[in-house]
Amino acid sequence: MRYRHRMPFGAEFEQGLARFRLWAPGASGVRLEVTHGEKRIDVAMQTNGDGWHSALVSDMTAGAQYKYRVSDSLSVPDPASRYNPEDVHGPSALVDPCTFEWPHEMWKGRPWEEAVIYELHVGTFTPDGTFNAAVARLDYLVRLGITAIEIMPVADFPGRRNWGYDGVLPFAPDASYGTPDDLKGLVVAAHARGLMVILDVVYNHFGPEGNYLHAYAPQFFNARHQTPWGAAINFDGDQARTVRDYFIHNALYWVEEFNLDGLRLDAVHAIADDSRPDIVTEIAAALHQGPGSERHVHLILENDRNQARYLTRATDRAAPVCASAQWNDDFHHALHILTTGERDGYYCDYSERALWFLARTLAEGFAFQGEVSAHRGGQPRGEVSKQLPSTAFIIFTQTHDQVGNRAMGERIAALALQNALRVGVICFLLAPSIPMLFMGEEFAASTPFLFFCDFGAELATAVRDGRRKEFSAFERFSDPAKLASIPDPNAESTFACSKLKWNEVGEEGHHEWHRLYSDLLEIRRKAIVPHLAGSAHAGHFQVIGENKIGVDWVLGDGSALHLIANFSERPWERYPRPRGELLFPLELATTDTLPAWSALWTLEPVRA
Repeated sequence: MRYRHRMPFGAEFEQGLARFRLWAPGASGVRLEVTHGEKRIDVAMQTNGDGWHSALVSDMTAGAQYKYRVSDSLSVPDPASRYNPEDVHGPSALVDPCTFEWPHEMWKGRPWEEAVIYELHVGTFTPDGTFNAAVARLDYLVRLGITAIEIMPVADFPGRRNWGYDGVLPFAPDASYGTPDDLKGLVVAAHARGLMVILDVVYNHFGPEGNYLHAYAPQFFNARHQTPWGAAINFDGDQARTVRDYFIHNALYWVEEFNLDGLRLDAVHAIADDSRPDIVTEIAAALHQGPGSERHVHLILENDRNQARYLTRATDRAAPVCASAQWNDDFHHALHILTTGERDGYYCDYSERALWFLARTLAEGFAFQGEVSAHRGGQPRGEVSKQLPSTAFIIFTQTHDQVGNRAMGERIAALALQNALRVGVICFLLAPSIPMLFMGEEFAASTPFLFFCDFGAELATAVRDGRRKEFSAFERFSDPAKLASIPDPNAESTFACSKLKWNEVGEEGHHEWHRLYSDLLEIRRKAIVPHLAGSAHAGHFQVIGENKIGVDWVLGDGSALHLIANFSERPWERYPRPRGELLFPLELATTDTLPAWSALWTLEPVRA
């Protein structure tokens, strides 16, 4: 089988014929420059109106390199490049996606309720940091109990290393990870093992280096909306239709041409769009009506506004109208306070009732469902979410953000009281919400995950100094020497020390965590996932005393799941044992005391 997503822009190449189209309304004329073996082609592109320029070139082969000359002094890569082997400032390469042969067995994906997500960064997941190298770790993930990998952005970014959120060529997998066919090979290998593949994409901004759109398509941006990155991407101003189509095609391209199982839209709260339907809704509709009409395709959001409207379910209770789920940072923030005691920054919103907020996120989704947020200047935050199923929310103890945005990149296992973290893990891995792990957390990886990049000299200095200035207000870094100890994001050593050490999996102090995660995920697979399909709404919760919670859910088939958790240093004597079969821990089957820092799960069958 061969997959191609046809686009109205970029280079469409088939059987030796290449069609080039560029939207450059700010350029009076555009020339196409092609390097094809010993041949050099330099032709004026035809002006087609409405800012479009096109050219048709025959006798081409895959790998031919090309650029667009938009002025006498500037030649730029294709903004819809499928591959840029010489990085973001270099020429684009012609790609024929139909040369990749997919297995004939049609992969239909997996239902959303089966998702157990593993977030990974390709460059630090393995020593080699490539798509091909990642394949060797897939069997390990399957044995752990993972059913989906979520790959941090791979869109071409400047330099050899980056988190991926500074991408400037959204259609081109970064060459430092491998070729487009290498990424497809990773997808094939994942599907062969029953793993879904979800890709993180960034539609709220372009990175600060290598974005040439301002030079020939200033209409791509709308100065009416200002963002932390400058003028917003133009989703709702004059000539916004072309911009919207660019990103809609990007979403379809990744899902159709790379056979992906879904996308995670980064920070949709930072997308400025006053139109209706907004771009998020239009992307979701395109996915549902396109590839999603034939197989499972999932859309995940990151949205600090807690807008439950994007998570609405259809009348059959299962299919999402827009997004399958949202990252639930509220769960993380409440648990972080309970396990570490940290209360700075946005944690202050949760600090007075951390346990109550934790229980609410487990039962109802968002912690803030319209309540006032002190951290956000006293503004209301969020929408009511308790009408949604728990599977509309993804919960976690850490993510790339929560680890990497710390000055020293510490993981939760390096910060938390271990007993408190253990009970938190027991809670989140067996809850009906979709659990997500950040790579290495399952064995309490000792390596940090630092902020790293590889910008040009002037920008590199600004990023390094800006990051240290950001943390200078923290008491911990009041000493200039400690402030200077914050790793330089551009240093190769910062990237290198963020790579996982896989030998730790079997070592003392790490193996015990790995066993806990794998045991819990096995219980989830056997005892909980079979009951989740069709769940209509979230659960009910109570805080018992100062440091204990109870949460109850009715699952899709009518069975009931119960949690009792003790976030205390003292045992809970004669605790109210929930009805049903004991799922975890089995050693509590014959006692009426819940130990300190522990949690108990039971499953009650459907009543006759």
